[in-house]
Amino acid sequence: MGEEILSIVYLLLVIALVFPGFYYANKNKKVFFKNLIIWLGIVAVIIIFSNFLYN
Repeated sequence: MGEEILSIVYLLLVIALVFPGFYYANKNKKVFFKNLIIWLGIVAVIIIFSNFLYN
């Protein structure tokens, strides 16, 4: 269980590092939300895949 929490912390730290650049590159709100939804989908697929892989 400790490894899962550590993986989540790493993911959140990477998101915290990438988000400011992502926000700066997508100043238009319409483009920002479109790209945000795409990236949330990618992260969700990775999380779901990793849950099936490790369980």
